[in-house]
Amino acid sequence: MTQATTPAAANAVELEGKDLPAHCPNPAMPLWSSHPRVFLEFNHDGVAKCPYCGTAYRLKPGTVVPHH
Repeated sequence: MTQATTPAAANAVELEGKDLPAHCPNPAMPLWSSHPRVFLEFNHDGVAKCPYCGTAYRLKPGTVVPHH
């Protein structure tokens, strides 16, 4: 999990296949600011947003999402 550096995703947390299934709060967040764990659903552009805290997540280009 890395912080994205592109202008369009400057504040998004970038995830790779090894980070899936993705959830928020993520492991890098401090416990004191946690909210209930929610699993994220990515749109067709590979973007998801936490409904609790608004943290944006983006799949790293080329990431393959396994289907259930």
